[in-house]
Amino acid sequence: MPAAAQENMPPAPYAYRQLDDPAQEAKAQALMETLRCLQCQSQSIADSDAPIAGDMRSQVRQRIAAGEDPEEIRAWLVERYGDYVSYAPRVTTLTWPLFVLPIVLLALAALLLRRRFLRGGYSR
Repeated sequence: MPAAAQENMPPAPYAYRQLDDPAQEAKAQALMETLRCLQCQSQSIADSDAPIAGDMRSQVRQRIAAGEDPEEIRAWLVERYGDYVSYAPRVTTLTWPLFVLPIVLLALAALLLRRRFLRGGYSR
């Protein structure tokens, strides 16, 4: 029912309308391309036609027009919707293992391969 109600709402003011200032619109566009649509999940809010993406585009444009910094807007959206909304994940105490684990696994694989080749893996 709530999804159907959202479909009947008029689009947000800047959902499909660009800002008048080209520099501000460029900032907004760059930010929107790094934010994930919560409904589509595989598209940025710049590319999505989902109603929630339109609302998010409008919020980004309104805040850029008000002079807010793009990173402040990103932080606000992450606070509101969670880390998933950003294509550029933050390194936090909860997420650092996700960044370190691949490096550790590669180092371990290189060490095991080195030991195998140095031990004389060509025995008959």
